[in-house]
Amino acid sequence: VAEALAEKLNLEIFDKKRFVEEAKKRNVYDENANFLNEKPIDSFLYSIAMSYGATNPRDRYIDFVKELTEQENCIIIGRCADYVLGDYSNCINAFVYAYKEDRIRRIMKLYDLTERQAWDKIKKIDKTRKAYYEEHTDRDWGSIEAHQMLFNASLMGIDGVVDALEGIYRKWNERE
Repeated sequence: VAEALAEKLNLEIFDKKRFVEEAKKRNVYDENANFLNEKPIDSFLYSIAMSYGATNPRDRYIDFVKELTEQENCIIIGRCADYVLGDYSNCINAFVYAYKEDRIRRIMKLYDLTERQAWDKIKKIDKTRKAYYEEHTDRDWGSIEAHQMLFNASLMGIDGVVDALEGIYRKWNERE
């Protein structure tokens, strides 16, 4: 969805790979590694650092994402972007999901996996993303309360989701 939408709208995509590259270029990878790799923060080490007046790592990460993305319209995949940019009124945030069977078929094809391997991969990634998102945002991952819009790619198809988001984006820009 992101790649097709970025191509239609001529926008940059900021995904994990792009954020890691940018963090390394700016020499801020180490301080943002847990966030960039969707890893939980060690609460013991975090409390020690905070007791010595260290800057909150979540705040540093939020500043890093804002600095990278606020200069141009772009598409951000994951990285708690809805939370990080939640105070910006010019952001559209959406959560795209699909039914289990469709997800399994897509992952089987994409990675040449068996049905069981694909489902195991999906469960593992979803569990990690859910835990990461909920730990850092205090919101329910994939809920309507956390996102402006939810799109079911099983019902709409990838092209349907892309067309809907393109229309929303273009309408949004007309009003500015």
